[in-house]
Amino acid sequence: MRLIPAALLLLALAAPAHALDNLASVKATPLLKTTTSWNGAPLSYPAGTAEISGLMIEIPIGGETGWHSHPVPSFGYVLEGELEVSLQNGRKNRIKAGEALAEVVDTLHNGRNVGAGPVRLVVFYAGAKGAPLTEKPAQ
Repeated sequence: MRLIPAALLLLALAAPAHALDNLASVKATPLLKTTTSWNGAPLSYPAGTAEISGLMIEIPIGGETGWHSHPVPSFGYVLEGELEVSLQNGRKNRIKAGEALAEVVDTLHNGRNVGAGPVRLVVFYAGAKGAPLTEKPAQ
């Protein structure tokens, strides 16, 4: 009789761990899992006291963010619209509603609404207390 509980325990320990198991009332859909930003650069956390910030960003039709960079990793999910992110070397990345990305770090880029409606995206920054989330280039 003791053999069956021991075997069940071994099976439970061998099962992979999940952040949230899919249950009848809960569905967990992976959106993003990466070790690099969308341009292939490795991600690393900044030094200091960790501080997570989340922003809802809205860009009107034809609107742009202007050239800027992020000194910390950031991760976005587009709720609505279509956004084109351009790097200075001409490389572009288009993301639309329902897609996620790991934004470039320490790299100048410009986001532009290229869709027929407004862009709404949620962005989370893995920063450090007191550190800026966004920086504009020197004029």
